[in-house]
Amino acid sequence: MSDNKSDHPEVPDGASRPADAGPAGAPAPSSSPPAGSPSASPSASPAGEAAQRASTDAPESASTVTPGAGGAAAASAPGELPKQAPAATTPSIPISETAEAGKSAPAPAPHTEPASTGEAAASAAPQRPGAAPAGFGQAPDFTAHHPPPPGAIPPEPPRYLRASDSAWAVFGRIVVARARQMFDRAGQRITQRTLRIGVSARIFHPEPGALGLRGKTLQYLEESIAHWVMSRDVIVFMIPTVGHQGMLHPSNIRLRDYAKHLDGLLLQGGADVSPQTYAEVSPRPEWPGDRVRDMYELELLHEFVESGKPVLGVCRGCQLINVAFGGTLFQDIATEVPTAGVHVSEHYDQHRHAVTFPQGSTFATMFPGRREAIVNSIHHQAVKNLGRDLTVEAVSAGDGLIEAVRYRRSPFVVGVQWHPEFHRAGGPELLDCTPLLDTFLRSARETRF
Repeated sequence: MSDNKSDHPEVPDGASRPADAGPAGAPAPSSSPPAGSPSASPSASPAGEAAQRASTDAPESASTVTPGAGGAAAASAPGELPKQAPAATTPSIPISETAEAGKSAPAPAPHTEPASTGEAAASAAPQRPGAAPAGFGQAPDFTAHHPPPPGAIPPEPPRYLRASDSAWAVFGRIVVARARQMFDRAGQRITQRTLRIGVSARIFHPEPGALGLRGKTLQYLEESIAHWVMSRDVIVFMIPTVGHQGMLHPSNIRLRDYAKHLDGLLLQGGADVSPQTYAEVSPRPEWPGDRVRDMYELELLHEFVESGKPVLGVCRGCQLINVAFGGTLFQDIATEVPTAGVHVSEHYDQHRHAVTFPQGSTFATMFPGRREAIVNSIHHQAVKNLGRDLTVEAVSAGDGLIEAVRYRRSPFVVGVQWHPEFHRAGGPELLDCTPLLDTFLRSARETRF
């Protein structure tokens, strides 16, 4: 029984003893590994036990650790003096490796090569997630050469570079690409902007001696013409007359400014064209026409034509286009063309007749499969002598009177004698003039650059 007692009073009972430890006071056999080798168990010495206690989370285990010789710490039981650690270097246990207090370390692997204390600790303990890597905090070695890993540098230049490229060539390509991008964005804004179509104004002249509103000059448009254009998601502006020497409010605005900022012009119907405008005399005093509106709309028409903007004339607008290019009019169809059919009646927009599209006209292409159509008829004047550079697009089926004209020297300057804005309400038998409106707006979109 006495042989089993410990010969080392400084080692408490229950602490693990080295497996090859000899009798008390006897030196260790030569076959035992050195104290600094990795095969030595961390719990085989007081210094190792102290390090193991320091690696736990219990506060009492850390309070009993005292620094020892050679950087090792010796553990002492309560009431005993601290024991000096052996002079041999003992392995240091990294803080990242934790173990339960009192648990023995695993047996060392056989036939391991001696290694330094830091390498043994790093290889023996697995890296805990979130822990600092080995060597963290050490001073960097600026003299060491660290080449890039294989494959980090491409074996050949990028494909966007050419063999003959210089710095100026690459810079030039960048400038060209940026400029192209800016132009594309600007063009996109222009093409996607909502169209702005101007409509000429009807004029109500003041009555002599009238009081109130009838004694003022009124400018207005018929609701249906504006709604017809707006049905294609277009903004409509009524263009007023301009007064260069207005007594009340002088202005420097010209009709040319409207032609510059609007995308197209629509000449709406209304009063007769004055015979003075095409150098004739009215046979009857009740047909004087509207000379003031003629001068206003002729200037407006020429400004839009010179700007390359499209123009669509309706009824009176068709007659004005013919007069603008040197043509003349029948001042009254019933008296000047007795063989002609009836083109105006008390039924107003409910009166209708047939028209035909000549072979090769743009209307025959605009309305495919249609050589004849039904339109309304609300006019007692008509085109007589065709103006220069104008072509006939439609004629009346019964008497051959001109019902539509087109100016050849512009992308789109077209006049129709009927009122397309009234066709939808007139019934399904009337010609659907949506292709005419779409062609007009398409030209406005293409020519607004």
